[in-house]
Amino acid sequence: MARIIDLSVAVSLKGNLKVMPQIIYRRHEETPGFFGEAVGLRPEDFPGGKYCAAEVVSLGTHNTTHLDAPYHFHPTSEGKPAKTIDQVPLEWCYGEGVVLDFHHKKKGEGISAREVQEALRKIGYTLKPWDIVLIRTDVSKRYHEPGYEYLHPGMTREATRWLTEQGIKVMGTDAWGWDRPFDTMVADFKAGKKEQLWESHYFGKEKEYCHLERLANLDRIPRPFGFKVAAFPIKIEAASAGWVRAVAILED
Repeated sequence: MARIIDLSVAVSLKGNLKVMPQIIYRRHEETPGFFGEAVGLRPEDFPGGKYCAAEVVSLGTHNTTHLDAPYHFHPTSEGKPAKTIDQVPLEWCYGEGVVLDFHHKKKGEGISAREVQEALRKIGYTLKPWDIVLIRTDVSKRYHEPGYEYLHPGMTREATRWLTEQGIKVMGTDAWGWDRPFDTMVADFKAGKKEQLWESHYFGKEKEYCHLERLANLDRIPRPFGFKVAAFPIKIEAASAGWVRAVAILED
């Protein structure tokens, strides 16, 4: 039997993010009145006065573990209308996985193409088109800490470009975002380094790709390659991103 490792964070009311999910929980004791009124039944008509539990969730598409579509980065990509999340080929979202370990990198640092190449040499792996490359920072372990969104290193434009040149369509990180944190980018922008502002996101105008953000448990994958990744996004019409239940699949 295949071993499945969950690479996703939960949609939860816990945490300190600036934009939090809203979840209304309707318990078994509450739904007879709520649902019964809609279908012409009284609460006492339900066995034991209970009916099925249900929830109502309000959640931004870029909250929790999600896949950014090319349309998120710019209206066009490679000179054509950029794909929205419902247009992303599902074939992109399932493939051989590769974990590159950058948990030694500090907050606000950039990960260069040279460092990506060195990480691949270290594990003895050559990328193939359609591989799904996962960047491990271990910042996911601090998901519920205040300021979590400012704690990670980020991928540089040159690193993202190099991955796309190897035929990579989907790449991902266990950090808040693919680029460096807001505070670092804004400070550099004010210092005159305007080109680095969301440099990897804006690169999506030049080359079509997707990235996963807010993955988890990359440290639990027992080997750097030799496993599959499945990261199918929820199909939201014309949206820039979709929530994902990402998993690693190991056939031991």
